[in-house]
Parts: sequence; C-alpha cells; structure tokens
Amino acid sequence: MSAQKVSFSNAAGQQLSARLELPVNRHPYAFALFAHCFTCGQTLTAIHDISRELNLQGIGVLRFDFTGIGESEGDFVDTTFATNISDLEAAAAWLAEHHTAPALLVGHSLGGAAALCAAARIESVRAVATIGSPFAPDHVSRHFAEQLDDIRAEGHATVDVGGRPFRISRQFVEDLGEHRLEETIAELDAALLFLHSPQDRTVSIDEAAKLYRAARHPKSFVSLDGADHLLSDPADSHYAGQVIAGWSKRYLPVPAEAPLRSDHNVAVRLGAEGYTTEIMVRQHQLTADEPEKVGGNDFGPGPYELVSAGLGACTAMTIQMYARRKKWVVEEVEVHLNHKKDYATDLVESDTKPTKIDHFERVISLKGNLTDEQKARLLEIADRCPVHRTLHETVEITTVLQKEE
Repeated sequence: MSAQKVSFSNAAGQQLSARLELPVNRHPYAFALFAHCFTCGQTLTAIHDISRELNLQGIGVLRFDFTGIGESEGDFVDTTFATNISDLEAAAAWLAEHHTAPALLVGHSLGGAAALCAAARIESVRAVATIGSPFAPDHVSRHFAEQLDDIRAEGHATVDVGGRPFRISRQFVEDLGEHRLEETIAELDAALLFLHSPQDRTVSIDEAAKLYRAARHPKSFVSLDGADHLLSDPADSHYAGQVIAGWSKRYLPVPAEAPLRSDHNVAVRLGAEGYTTEIMVRQHQLTADEPEKVGGNDFGPGPYELVSAGLGACTAMTIQMYARRKKWVVEEVEVHLNHKKDYATDLVESDTKPTKIDHFERVISLKGNLTDEQKARLLEIADRCPVHRTLHETVEITTVLQKEE
C-alpha cells in the first residue's frame, strides 16, 4: 500500500499532517476519512491495516493527526473535542477540493464519537463505522480521573495516557461534557456500523449497546470477539477492515464497473515490508501473499497458487463451454490442483545435473448424466484450455522500467 504524505489547514490555520492511501489503480470509487483514537495518531498499526483492507476494495483513505498530535501543528493542550470535529471537517474539505468528498467516515474510540458528530456536518457522508467508541465523549476522562480536580483547579495538568505525557486543559474536559451523541445519532442520515470487542477493557461494550439503541436504521453491530481496544493483533485489525469495506459497499456510490484506468489489464503493488501484495484486475481487487513460514502474513494465495487457480478456472470454463455446445448436461465441474517442482527424468543438462520442471497435478470431477465416452472426451478438452496451452507454449515476457511521473 502506497501512502502519499499531504497536509491541510485546520480552522486555526495550522497544518495537519496526513497520509493519502489509494488503491493500486490510484482511482478509488469512494473516499474514507479515518479519525484516530484519543492521543493515538494516524501511524497506529491498526489504522494502517484497516486502510489496506479498504484500499483492496477500491476505497481511498485519508488518515491524519488531529491538532497537536503526531506531526500536526498546534498544542494538544489547546484542543477540545469540538476542534477534533472541526479537524474532520477540514479534512473533508481538502478531499473535496483535491479528489472527491468523503462518503465514509471511520473512527476509533474517541475518534468514532468525533466521526459521528462530524457526519452530521459533512453532506457527502453516506456511512459511518466506529471501532471501540464511547457513547458519551466524556468517557475518555476516565483516563485521567485522578487529575480531574487539579485540571479544574489549575486550568490544566499533565497526565499520563498510554505511557506518554499530555497536558489536558479544563476547557477540554468541559467540552467533552457538553457533547451528547444521542440526539446527533438519532438524526443522522447515514448508515451506521458499530464494531466493539466484548473484552475491551478501555471502553466497555456497554457503550456500543448505547450507541446502537440511539441509532436509527440502517444500523449494524459486529462483535470483535477476543480483540483488545487498540486491535493490537493484526488478525483483528484486518478483520475489522474487511468488515467495514464489505458493509460500506451497500451504502457507498459503487459504480457498475470501475475500470483499471491503466494501459495494462492487471496492476500489482507491493510495499517495503512483508509480501502482502495488492492486485487489481479491471474492477476486481485481489490479495496475494506468502505463507508465514517464509516471512509472509498469509493474507492471500501465493503466486504459484494463483497460477494454479487460473489453470483450474480455465479448465472448468472450457469443459463447460464444450459440454453446452454439445448439449451435454454437466451439472458441475470441480478441478483440484497441486503445483510442485519436480525433477525431469528425461532431461539432463550438459553437466548431467538433473533439471527441475513445474508439475501441475489436476484432478477433475464431473457431475451429470454422462457416458464414459463423453467423460473421456471432456478430459481431452481439458488439455485444450487456453491457460493449459499457454503453459505448454514458449512464453515471451518483456520487462521495462516505468518512467517517473
């Protein structure tokens, strides 16, 4: 996944740091804004994982640091929940000016509460997904409950949040208490999805129940069973991203066909870490990977498995095409394949060293009222499928380095 570093101004004229992440074809059919959790920042691994899953489904993502967090300008002590909402509006305005206004908001924890409030002010929003979010924004004050008296008396205090010091102002605390989500949620003209873990020790799942009860349909709830508040396990964050991507397609403006917009039929992209690879074939998004034992994350099939899948699909299609043309009733075709490197028994290099060849084992199952002669003929036809023939032909591959734009 490729992230473009961008920035935009908030209401006070301060520059907020952001990352714009696009699908491999760089032409998303919709954009999402991601609001991070209280003091977390846009670089949280879970945010990266969720953004990846959205990208794989053709959704662009703008994730940014709220004012005073991470690389964004401003002092955290001067921020409030209201400024977080305003920052989201500024991010939406930047997207509208440079790309397309966001149709989806995703918010984590307090960022989810901010996303719900911002959705009422951003006309383009069609769907909002929250992860581990509280019903009342002032729920976050439990992080520094012991310092509340000092904050109110002195006007501010330095508190420890997740092992890092932050100066919290009295204005911040008071502003949290002034925001109530019940009326805002009930009046939202957007689809809502609440994701929450029953084991969340930071924000109780009871908060999700309150959010769900306050919302009107269409609304959905998904349990992130076994996950912690920060979705520290990549399996949890990727699952959350997959759920959000699949759910949101029902409500976002998905075109009938989103072309690749490339000079080639297939586009593939791999980042600097791991082997999880984004693939786009016309409007179809796929993921390839390697098994964990060789350093991958096993988020998708490997390259040779994809080749095997292509051979299997082509075999099934070719058999069915021929059978239909002959008016033979084939109720179902199954093709099971394995690939391995095998030593050829009839080929010897000049130095007498055995030569390895690629071996595809293909087992075909045919269901239907077929004679033995018809089955034998269909097995012959299987060997004539275009991919089979390609693998047996001499293949020429030309490779060039794309010029920098």
